[in-house]
Parts: sequence; structure tokens; C-alpha cells
Amino acid sequence: MKALISLLQFTTILPLGKPQDLENFARHSYIYPLAGYIIGGLVALPVFFIADRTIAAAVAIAGIFIISGAHHFDGLLDLGDGLMAHGDREKRISALTDRQIGAGGVSAGIVVTVLLFAGLQASPSIIIAVIIGEVCAKFSMALLTAYGTPFREGMHSYLHQFSQPYFPFIAALFCIPLVFLPVSPLKLAGAAIAMVVCPAILSIISKRLFGGVNGDIVGASNEITRACVILTIALI
Repeated sequence: MKALISLLQFTTILPLGKPQDLENFARHSYIYPLAGYIIGGLVALPVFFIADRTIAAAVAIAGIFIISGAHHFDGLLDLGDGLMAHGDREKRISALTDRQIGAGGVSAGIVVTVLLFAGLQASPSIIIAVIIGEVCAKFSMALLTAYGTPFREGMHSYLHQFSQPYFPFIAALFCIPLVFLPVSPLKLAGAAIAMVVCPAILSIISKRLFGGVNGDIVGASNEITRACVILTIALI
């Protein structure tokens, strides 16, 4: 229970009492998908009562940002700056890690949010799409936490040192309950592929451009994977 509370205090702004030691979660980072179920379920509550799909999709995105405190979205903005920076690796890392948000970050935030909105609106069920998207997004974080080699000291390097190579396999087991949702096996298979391919590609790009992974990149993976998974569900 301490590990779960620590996870939710790390990934959400939910009022959960006294702050837990982050190590409680770090030693069990394979439970990342559990945060996806909780965030997705909380977002689904107001969406259930909204008939208009456009408004429902917008409310769902707002709910995700509010509950998460836009914590991982900030990582997406930082990654956008790093990707768009000109120059050598050091300049890219500087753009990735500084606190200023430039045109690259704004562009990345807009593109991913627009794609997420379009995917939700086109999905057969916004509620189901949100839950699957959140769980798969959190799996991507577990995957990068285990296999993303840190290029500097920080939150990611701290979590990475406790993670084990088999953690993503346990995280994948936590995703299995998604099969009980009323959604076709083909859509779930597409979501499963997306939740692995997105962080894998991001890891390759990050290794080439930055020399490894940091917390911003892991957070960006959450945002990018969610959008890709939901788009996959809508398109299949």
C-alpha cells in the first residue's frame, strides 16, 4: 500500500495524506499501470455524464491534466525543445533540461494534444479509450524506467537504479485486466504494440541525440504513448 500511495503522489495531485518515501515506489516501479487505472477511472466519471463527444473529449483531456498536475506534460514540452534545438549534443541537452519553454516545446505540446483530442473524439467509447490510454502510457514509463540508460543524475537515474530488467514484464501483467473491457481484441493488440513501440523509438532517438534518457523523456513517453494508443484504438 505504501508503494501505491507513493506512486500516486508521484503521478497525481490527489490528496493522499503524509508524503511517502519515493523509495517505496522506486523499488516497485512495475506498478506504474495501477496509476493508469486510477487516473483513467477518475477521468471517466464526469465523461460518463456528457453526451456531446466533442465536449466529452475536451473534458477528458482537462481531467487528465488536472489530476496529473500536468507533471508529465512538462516533460513533453522539455523534450520538444531538446528535439528542435540546433547544435551538438550539449546544446540539445541544455535545451532539454533548462526551465524555459521555447517554440519546440509549445509545438510538441500542441501536436500531441491535438492528436489526443482527435483520437478520443473518433474512438467508439471515450471512456474506454481513456482507461486503455492511461494504463498503456504508464506501462511505457515502466519500460523506460527499466531500460532507459540515464545520461545524468536526477529523478530518472534514481528510479532506474532500483528497477530490474524483469519489471516491465510484471507491468505488462498489470495491463491484462484491460481484456475485460468491451473492446475488440484487435484494438487491444494494436494498443499493446503501440505501448511498446512508442517508448522503444523514443529511447533510440534519445540515445542518439542526448546520450540516454532522463525524467523529462520518461514523462514525454507517457504523453506520446497515450496519444498513440488512443489513435490506434480509433483507427483500427
